[in-house]
Amino acid sequence: MAQKVIVGMSGGVDSSLAAALLVEQGFDVTGVYMRNWSVDLPGFKCPWAEDLADAERVAVQLGIDLEVWDYEEEYKRDVVDYLVDCYARGLTPNPDVMCNEKVKFGVFAREAFERGADYIATGHYARVLLDDPSAKSGHLLRALDEHKDQTYFLWRVPGTVLARTLFPIGEIESKAIVREMAAQRGLEVATKHDSDGICFIGPVSIQQFLLSQLERKAGDIIEYETGDVLGQHEGAFLYTLGQRKGLDLGGGPARYVVKTDTAENVVYVSANHDCDALWTDELALGDARWVSGDAPASGRYLVRTRHTRPLVEAYAEMGEDAARITFDERVPAVAAGQSVTIYRDEECLGGGIVCV
Repeated sequence: MAQKVIVGMSGGVDSSLAAALLVEQGFDVTGVYMRNWSVDLPGFKCPWAEDLADAERVAVQLGIDLEVWDYEEEYKRDVVDYLVDCYARGLTPNPDVMCNEKVKFGVFAREAFERGADYIATGHYARVLLDDPSAKSGHLLRALDEHKDQTYFLWRVPGTVLARTLFPIGEIESKAIVREMAAQRGLEVATKHDSDGICFIGPVSIQQFLLSQLERKAGDIIEYETGDVLGQHEGAFLYTLGQRKGLDLGGGPARYVVKTDTAENVVYVSANHDCDALWTDELALGDARWVSGDAPASGRYLVRTRHTRPLVEAYAEMGEDAARITFDERVPAVAAGQSVTIYRDEECLGGGIVCV
């Protein structure tokens, strides 16, 4: 009897090809469209209905059932409200990290297993390694396509869930090959554009979204070195460390946000890219999660401080729910609230959230 897989299908090329590959491999596949967000925003109509229609067409083509499971309540509470609350407190969160932990590998995974699935599957660029076929916990490995690797967003997913998760796309060497394989199978979504930025706000800027959720509050933009007032802003929560665009300071040199103070509603900037506030040689992490469930031994590891930044070597002092990272050389500073992931070679061991 074929093993049952419930695959999350977003209507995009990655999850569509994942479903197709699982069918070809002989699994009993059911597709699920997770309706996480259907709210229109000023200037942006949520495309959930179009995405669902794309997923339905692919399911018909593959000869599999597609169901719609509604997680809007969980998504708003654990992702959207989390994001707004973090920004209000001067933090810069990673909503995709929470979406993976709380929704895709949280409520969705639990419901799938309760409905009899042997595995869940998604279109994430990542891989899972089991020590043996009966292992109860899996190892999270980077995708073969380093450029698309998404382990940075999966570090809070426990190994016990990963042991029952399939990532068919993680074994493919590039996005171009993914699209080519989808086209070879006649999938209409082969050329569909990837979603960029924060999925639920689409092309709406994070500043526009936050101003629709939080009260505008005028305050000063102050030069870090001199204390001079250079301009005004509509809320310190709108800015994050290292930000250069959107300061509206008129002429003069480009300036970078080096500090925000939401309690005093002040934004500090500097024209000096080598300003000490923009660089660091250590990071304190809180709210740590370890894929295995146990903190690794302290030692030298590879560390990623942003999804788009390269892995760098560092010493990591590990704890059950915290870590301290010490770099050999200065690296760009990381905003409080951001995720930092820790690797042993190609394995993501877990990570933490940068403390204030």
